[in-house]
Amino acid sequence: MTNPFEDPEGTFHVLVNDEGQYSLWPAFVEIPDGWKAVVRDSGRQECLDHIETNWTDMRPNSLVRAMEEHERTRSTPS
Repeated sequence: MTNPFEDPEGTFHVLVNDEGQYSLWPAFVEIPDGWKAVVRDSGRQECLDHIETNWTDMRPNSLVRAMEEHERTRSTPS
């Protein structure tokens, strides 16, 4: 049996979580809690292309917010 995540003929979803992280997900597998489908029932390459185009910052959203807050407090005069 092959890995269902690597099946070039499979049908997939693109999932995203609250942290803005993406996942390629086989369509026949239940979507896990905390994730939502942003692309449904598409080919593997189409899903990978969507992820590559849209997931341009690998940092979790919470880290981005913390870094932005840190920069704001550093640049605010005392």
